[in-house]
This record gives sequence, C-alpha cells and structure tokens, in this order.
Amino acid sequence: MFFVDTLEFEGLGNRSYLVGGPRAAVAVDPPRDVDQVIAAAAKRGVRIAYVAETHVHNDYITGGPELARITGASYLVPAAAHVSFARTPVADGDTVTVDEGLVLRALATPGHTPHHTSYVLEEDGRGAAAFTGGSLLIGTVGRPDLVEPRLTEELARAQHASAHRLADELDDEVPVLPTHGFGSFCSSSQAEGDATTIGRERTANDALTLDVDTFVAEMLAGLDDVPAYYAHMGPANAAGPAPVDLTPPGRADAGEIAARLAAGEWVVDLRSRTAFAEGHVAGSCNFEGDGKLATYLAWLIPWGKPVTLLADTPERIADAQRELARVGIDRPAAAATGDPAAWIREGERLASFPRARFADLAEVRGRGEEVVVLDVRRDSERAAGHVEGAVHVPVHELYGRLDEVPSGTVWVHCAGGMRAAIAASLLDAAGRAVVAVDDGFDAAREAGLTVTRP
Repeated sequence: MFFVDTLEFEGLGNRSYLVGGPRAAVAVDPPRDVDQVIAAAAKRGVRIAYVAETHVHNDYITGGPELARITGASYLVPAAAHVSFARTPVADGDTVTVDEGLVLRALATPGHTPHHTSYVLEEDGRGAAAFTGGSLLIGTVGRPDLVEPRLTEELARAQHASAHRLADELDDEVPVLPTHGFGSFCSSSQAEGDATTIGRERTANDALTLDVDTFVAEMLAGLDDVPAYYAHMGPANAAGPAPVDLTPPGRADAGEIAARLAAGEWVVDLRSRTAFAEGHVAGSCNFEGDGKLATYLAWLIPWGKPVTLLADTPERIADAQRELARVGIDRPAAAATGDPAAWIREGERLASFPRARFADLAEVRGRGEEVVVLDVRRDSERAAGHVEGAVHVPVHELYGRLDEVPSGTVWVHCAGGMRAAIAASLLDAAGRAVVAVDDGFDAAREAGLTVTRP
C-alpha cells in the first residue's frame, strides 16, 4: 500500500506531493517553505528518502535543495537541466526504490521545458500514479513558451508527443497528479476540476484528441500573458535558492511607514478591498491577502523594491510573508497590524475612494456625466467583449502606464473586483480620483451598458 498527500498552494495554482509507503517517501516539486513537507512526513511517520523535481520551475522558487539538505534525501533533478548545485541526475527510464514494492520511474516528457521529466510510481511493477509536473495537466498541458521564444513551437510539438507517451504507457485508471494547472499561469489554458486520470484525459485533453498540427496551432493562438516575475524564477532555481527566512519582520510605526513611502518603497495593505476603500494610508496599495497575492504583487512590483506589509492581524502578515517567499520576495522591510488609524501620523487622515456596481456606472453614463472607464482585464478577456468606450490597460501593465489613463474620474473594473481593487489603489496612490467597480463583468450588459467585441 502507498499514500499520496497533496500540498495545495491555491494562490499560485500549484500542488506539491508527498508519496510513499510505511517507512519512506519522496517529495515531488516541493515548495520553498519546506516545513510543510517535513510536517506532512512527520504526521505519516516516514523518512523523506528522495526529493524529485520534474523541471526547473519558472513560476515559483523551489524548496528542493533545502529539503534535501535538511532530510539527507537524494535530490533527483533531470540530467539535462542546467543547474549549478549538487544533485542526483535522472534520465529517462531511471528508477529508485522508495519503499518495499514502491519504485519511482523517470519518464522523459519534454515540452513545458526541454528537460521536463515526469515520475511514475509503480507498485509491484504496475503504474499506480503519474506525477506529471508541467506536462499533462487536467484538460490541458503546461505552456511551452516560458523558456525561449525560438523554442516555443518545437516545445509545443514535444508536449503533444509527451502527452501521447504518457497515455500509451499508462493504464486508464492511473491518477494524473500535475504540479501546475489549478489557476497557474504555467498552464497553457485553464480547465475545471481538480482530479483526473489517464483515461479521462484520453477523451478530454486536446493534446490527446487533436492531431499535432491542430493542437499546436490552437495552443499557440491561446497563450496568455506571462507574469513578469517568471523571468527571475528560472535563474534562481538553477542557481540553487537560499533557505527561506520566515521570522517576523520588524514593526513599523506611522513615521516609518511615511518614510518608506517617501523613499519610493511599496507599502502593501493586505486587508479586504472593502476595508481598504473605506480607509487606508495614502500612497499604499491594496493586494488582498486571500487573493492571488504572490502572483499579482510579484507581477507588478519593480523587482527588488522593498515591501512593507500592513494587515489587521499578525497571522495575515505571516501568511503573506510565506506566500511571497515562494516567489522570491524574501523579507518584508517592515510590517504593521491593527487599526489603520495607527498607521498614519498625528494630524493626517486616512485616504478613501468609493466602490460601485456596473449599474451605478450605467446610471452615471445615463445622466450624461463624462467619466473614464478603465478595463484592467487581460487581452484575452477583453477579446470576448468589453464595455463600449472603455480604455484598456491590463492591471499588470498599469503601474508603468499610469500616464496613459485619460484625465477625469476613473471607474475601473476587471472581471470580478479583485484586480480592479489593485488598479484603483495604484491610481489612488498616484493622486487620481477613482471609483472601484466591485462587480462581475456579466453584470455590465445586465445593467444596460453596451458590451462590444474589438
């Protein structure tokens, strides 16, 4: 008998796995905060004998080197990956014995990266689970354009071949356990569901139902934006990341918060968008702690810029610090918690801005008032329909394009409200009059606004 424990990282859309038998286990694609993996192994009462990477990751910092160091595990990394640290190189067909009757077999599945390797867990000689990393995902595959633009089509074709190899070598009932694809931008397209098998993918995955030319053409046409911070993840992982430091940051008082803002640093308020709109430190930005904090903050912030975190509780700061460390934002410069009134100096006032629905926007337009409507969704979302007359600047580009937003009161929207809140906070910090539309985009047409296609 074997077990598989799933460690889910919803903010990044990724999963890691601990799989093993009664005495020993292997950790697959571990997160940077390895204490979670160690705790899972301790709960099972097993030794982590191996740490296995499917590829050099482009979307998060791995904890592989540190986990292997702490546990004494062998660190399995694809032989073709260019890394500068000690590892146990694995090639197609290599096997290791995890526990009695449990063997992990490496299966070359290039496509997401040239060196990508899946791992098949075999129990008594039969395939029991496939850890597919960024190869075969749920209803899709990992995107092939994160390594080198000139290799994109070649890797897309390799993804098709790798998916077929997995399907050819494994039985229908074998669970497919990918690392990416649960909202990750490493996925070439988004799919619903959180569990699948080889048999299900045979009938539902384009890589297994379309011919290679059609598959490649459709995949390349559908690739979305790449988060800017991805450019830093691959090199950091290839060099071997430093151990993570999750000790609490120093406490910032109102004077220090003001000084850090004056120095051009980022002060990030983790509270809900509702609370932020009602009252916040002027110049601070709102990235909700329970949203996709790491993805969007790392995407927007100038790389290496110091970050001060504000939140209602120390627990929220700790959670954010952990999540940000996964994408290389290692140490908050400072932090403050509690009542926002304590974050400003005596004599100052909290800033605020209104929130609204699309119905409110329709009413304002119906009265003939001139307002700027700013759509901060991605290009692919806007292509499906946009509010007539709306200016379009994707949220991940807004910080560098604030001067392109026309003068006047800005009504900013996205698809659901979270990204609009981020954008509204950036505009507010720049001194613009702003209204955050906190509404689902479907409500725009229902409110009587004209929704058109480009």
